[in-house]
Amino acid sequence: MKIKTVKNWLAGSVVASLLGVAGIAQANDKEIVIGGSIPMSGVFSFAGIGIHAGIQDYVKIINDSGGIEGYKLRYVPEDSGYKVDVSVAAFKKITSQNKVDFYYGDSTGFSKTINPELNRMDSILMSGASFATELNDPEKYPYQFLAGPDYTEMFSILLRYIAQEKPGAKVAFVYSDTEFGRDPIEASRKVAEDLGLKVALELMTPPGSVDVSTETAKMRRAKPDYTIFHGYILAPIPEFIEQARKMGLDTKFMGTFWTMDNSTVMQMGDVGDGFMGVMPYRYYYDESAPAPMLEKIREMRPEYQNVPYIQGFLSAMLYTESARRVLAEGKELTAENMKAALNTIKDFDTGGLIGVPITISGNSIPVGRIYQADASKGQMVPVSDWIVLE
Repeated sequence: MKIKTVKNWLAGSVVASLLGVAGIAQANDKEIVIGGSIPMSGVFSFAGIGIHAGIQDYVKIINDSGGIEGYKLRYVPEDSGYKVDVSVAAFKKITSQNKVDFYYGDSTGFSKTINPELNRMDSILMSGASFATELNDPEKYPYQFLAGPDYTEMFSILLRYIAQEKPGAKVAFVYSDTEFGRDPIEASRKVAEDLGLKVALELMTPPGSVDVSTETAKMRRAKPDYTIFHGYILAPIPEFIEQARKMGLDTKFMGTFWTMDNSTVMQMGDVGDGFMGVMPYRYYYDESAPAPMLEKIREMRPEYQNVPYIQGFLSAMLYTESARRVLAEGKELTAENMKAALNTIKDFDTGGLIGVPITISGNSIPVGRIYQADASKGQMVPVSDWIVLE
């Protein structure tokens, strides 16, 4: 009961601070404003709290160093509760009270709903929590981008790793009966085929805790070498793994971004040991290579920061870099100019947040690394080099 009370107090205090930040009057014309529909409450609050802290910290780093091209950054968030209608209302409120240059959206639904307005305004460049494949279309979504690979690209990175580790392997796709879950499946069948892999089984389940005994029986008959989960945060992944292991099934279990936070995987307990997946960023504690931005983050926040924090931090970094390039050329901060500037990013050093220099030619950053859970360390450890898709 005490833990629940502390969590409620934390969420309430953070939401209150958000509203306080959002209420700051715009006093300086030479500023760059980052708005955000941030899910500080509701089912996605674990991510929203991290995203908020990441954006907030990068804004502080830039402002403490004097800003960019004479401009300071100002962050104006609103709690969205991970609800599309609330997110849209937050967007309208923030943009009516501020001259917003960048915006962070909380979901695929919001990103799709607000897209016509972004196109009409031509003044805001947006990223967000979604890695939906549909958003990775510069023609349809010209003023949006993903701070990482889309879900199909995540599958492609996993499948390339599998093809290299075990050519001709049998693969199972297990996904939720949601738009999120179904997103990469059709395209990934073709990717698997092109890589010489066999998709031996596809299973679709409701998200959350469900009885998976029928599905694991099908898995036992198919005997996949690898099983990729997508469209879940945690449940029913541990149930699948536990039942499959009781059946003596020898398969390697894998996940995509929203399952791969260290704290999420470690919640699986012993059944999570050896769980693998794709991650476009280094984890907070990764000291395997020089990463000055991670060192800076650890100085600012000595406690573990989750991967949504890194995603929010990187989003703010990319907003700032695109604005810097536009201003350096003496151009106006329009969405068209900022997106064009974003697409000039080539071999860009993120300070080690991503382990290789990044290039943004479209709407995504198609890079990732395979990590595996080591229960004895309580950490996700890398088991591959960085994989960059062409």
